Amino acid sequence: MKQKRFSDVLGLRLTRQALRVLKERGIFAHSPVSLEHQHLAERYVVRGLESGGAVGDLGRYVTFTQEDGQPIECLHPVETIGVNGLHAVVVAPVLVRIEMLRQGRTYELLITQHQQGKASDGKRPQLETKVLFRGIHGRLELDLSGKDKSRSGSVLPTFYSLAGEEVTIPRRFHEAIHAITGAVNCVPCSHSHYVRSPHTEKEDCVPRNSSARKSHIASKSGSPAESVEAPERFNGPARSGLELQANGGAIPEMA
Repeated sequence: MKQKRFSDVLGLRLTRQALRVLKERGIFAHSPVSLEHQHLAERYVVRGLESGGAVGDLGRYVTFTQEDGQPIECLHPVETIGVNGLHAVVVAPVLVRIEMLRQGRTYELLITQHQQGKASDGKRPQLETKVLFRGIHGRLELDLSGKDKSRSGSVLPTFYSLAGEEVTIPRRFHEAIHAITGAVNCVPCSHSHYVRSPHTEKEDCVPRNSSARKSHIASKSGSPAESVEAPERFNGPARSGLELQANGGAIPEMA
């Protein structure tokens, strides 16, 4: 049981051969998350890296959401040399990680929730992980990097149980799954697909015809209207670099 929990922290269970192929094709998606301590805030946060992309018939991507499936603000974006790598650093008390792997038109999906576990005897708390959804051998009969590219971001794969019945993805994550399905078809990928930039202004999040948007635009033009404050940022430790880890093959490797 302990080994299974550790595997869920690492993400999709891929064979060494699968990881080698991804590395050789130039796709660097970092799925492991870690529990980090913020000394100034005196609290623990979960740290993850939005990363990945696609080349031809192969794609892998990792992104993060809030508990309700809504986009989460990143600590900061990351510009790297090359593509299909690291895009943003994310820290929060609770993170939902969404990881997807694509081979041709076959998809694997893992959704997990991570947060600080209980501490005992003054020891450092463990990272608590819960699997919210696992989809194996899903299908989407569209070429989202080619002739069907206009539908990218609006469709998602269909997954089935071992008995052949359709398995429903939790509705609160549909928007995120739409985004990550597009991400594993983004050839090549050099930007975040779901995590928000910390410098994104609130006007980007309100409806185009709302009075709140009009008020904010007016305030920027100099008229006496109240501006919208930027979202609060988390101040957590940052690390650089990508790291791929292999951890067995409980999920069958795609052909």
